[in-house]
Amino acid sequence: MSEAATRRTAGTFGILASLFIVAQVPLYFLYETPPDWDILTRSLVGITGCTLYLVFFAGLRQLIRTVDPRAEWLASLIQVAGALWVVMVFVTQSMEAGAAISVDRDIDTTTEGPFAAAQYLMQGGISRLLMALLLVALGIAVGRLRFLPKWVGRSAYVLAVINLAFVPAVFFGDDAADFYSAQGWGTTASMGALWSLWTLAISVSILRSASRAEAAARHTSRPEVPAYA
Repeated sequence: MSEAATRRTAGTFGILASLFIVAQVPLYFLYETPPDWDILTRSLVGITGCTLYLVFFAGLRQLIRTVDPRAEWLASLIQVAGALWVVMVFVTQSMEAGAAISVDRDIDTTTEGPFAAAQYLMQGGISRLLMALLLVALGIAVGRLRFLPKWVGRSAYVLAVINLAFVPAVFFGDDAADFYSAQGWGTTASMGALWSLWTLAISVSILRSASRAEAAARHTSRPEVPAYA
């Protein structure tokens, strides 16, 4: 796959994945005690978005390898961290949907039900660490290879610091109404919204850069005309 095609694919899937997660976040705030349809809908939207993110992460890896094969370890680190984050989301969404299906009354599946407590680290500390790892690796790759605008690398570092700042929230209880707690709306929903908006912005940038990469490829492949012709 050419660099232009890789950029086009990664950008397109990144935009689609981001839009799914952006659409999912408000569903967590519609009801104080959400009905089953809300929980199941947001779970399906979330796992669909994360499935699309897998293609986005693979696209980033391929793009980095295309730009510089020597950066394989950074490319692999980004894809692995992203894939593990997706697994964390799959597990927690499965727990929420399972609780909604199995319990015969409406409950807030983020804080109630048989699987609620098991979600705290996965939606909080573990996800924040994996996201920070991905962002730092991407920031380093952008800084070294210049395959994306400088603002992408700089903002990746900023977002990584914000993610790490929420890791100690595990010590501040599990009240979902609190901004800073193991299951707080700042630790989980706000970070999910911030992440999806950020990936939406960089995906648009990647998609727009495909035409420039295509033009550059045509220019370098054009046969030179002798000066005396």
